Amino acid sequence: VLSGCGTEREKCWAELFDQLDLNKDGHIDISELRAGLAGRGLTKGSLERAGDTNQDGVLDFEEFTQYLRAHEKQLKIMFRDLDRNNDGQIDAAEIQHSLRAIGVNISLKDATRILQRMDKDGTMTIDWDEWRDYFLFNPLSNMEEVARYWKRSMMLDIGEQLTVPDEFSEEEKKSGYVWRQLMAGAMAGSVSRTGTAPLDRLKVFRQVHGSSDFKGNVQSGFRYMVNEGGLQSLWRGNGINVLKIAPETAIKFTAYEQIKTVMRGSNERNLRIHERFVAGSLAGATAQTAIYPMEVLKTRLTLRKTGQYSGIADCVKQMLQREGVPAFYKGYLPNMLSIVPYAGIDLAVYETLKFSWLNRNRGLADPGVMVLVGCGAVSSTCGQLASYPLALIRTRMQAQVSVKGAPKPSMLVLLHNIVTQEGVAGLYRGISPNLLKVIPAVSLSYVVYEYTRILLGVDIEGRRGGKGKE
Repeated sequence: VLSGCGTEREKCWAELFDQLDLNKDGHIDISELRAGLAGRGLTKGSLERAGDTNQDGVLDFEEFTQYLRAHEKQLKIMFRDLDRNNDGQIDAAEIQHSLRAIGVNISLKDATRILQRMDKDGTMTIDWDEWRDYFLFNPLSNMEEVARYWKRSMMLDIGEQLTVPDEFSEEEKKSGYVWRQLMAGAMAGSVSRTGTAPLDRLKVFRQVHGSSDFKGNVQSGFRYMVNEGGLQSLWRGNGINVLKIAPETAIKFTAYEQIKTVMRGSNERNLRIHERFVAGSLAGATAQTAIYPMEVLKTRLTLRKTGQYSGIADCVKQMLQREGVPAFYKGYLPNMLSIVPYAGIDLAVYETLKFSWLNRNRGLADPGVMVLVGCGAVSSTCGQLASYPLALIRTRMQAQVSVKGAPKPSMLVLLHNIVTQEGVAGLYRGISPNLLKVIPAVSLSYVVYEYTRILLGVDIEGRRGGKGKE
């Protein structure tokens, strides 16, 4: 109803208000707002917060028009700032320049994709009407918020945190936003890993014991574990798997910021995609090195038989007595090698899928939740498939119990033994429960992440950070 209104804005606003006021009582409540805007692919956040000036939980026509009038003025200022040559049109080069000015470095090709999503008349430029109608109902007040809207990403945890960290502005770092965001991600990861722990334990059993010792399907695997240790045994190893989320996330983020500073040097430019991948991989390697003993403990506790260890401390004590300190870094090499294929393919597939969707849906707003969750699930799965053989060898090496000073089978010897005895398929032993946990893990992670962000006061309509995919 707003497109093509020209100067008759007040009349158009009255028509839109009437359409949204479903029960015709002269007010728009939250349910009417949600139903009305959802059909237009718009967001309700800004009107709910900024529009309701008297905080009575509903919008009357005066509040509705007051919000639209004020927001249009803000959008006009942003439009003029973008329109560098003052021709009344915004082109791809102007979008690219404006985003680069606030530290978001994108190619002209990506800037063109952004433009095409707002360009309704096919002129490859955006006029004022197109700009206003596209952003009027979105809670955006400056170019930095527009950049976040265009380059939204998701915080999804499937128990394989090897991905490239997210980007944050200097303002976000100073305000404490970053740590609230990371805390929400850690909480989401904790619930997600706990919910899928039985599938994770089954995966580890299959990785370590192979086809000869651990036969059967997923159901028989669960039956074996329950018979051995009861229903609670399905969550063995989950405690330390949750405990390591917070230190790993904090170390990875801190290392990433430091590595970015070194790579940029004196130039305050934003890193290009391949530089972000390199910085992210190095940060991931740093974090993994610091918390790796917890990874080994997780594997040992996951595989333990009933009564073998009384707890984490007892497991540490027994490992030190029998195998010494080197036991806590078993499987370190294949673990480090798995970071590059996992993070690289995960990031590349995510970007490809998202931009593919954007190209097919140029007239629509930014990808919705289901699109981003779907992209995250598929990209994580592809990353897992690429790095799984290395992850399997790492887990087998972690599980080896040896006497102090005894020779330990190397990564290459283990690889040769697996291929010789079980074939190439042996390198993917346990992949089925690992793939089965992707959808429930991603779903749990997203739901908890969003609710935790609300509790922590992080704006739900702002940036969706975390997978590191911009």
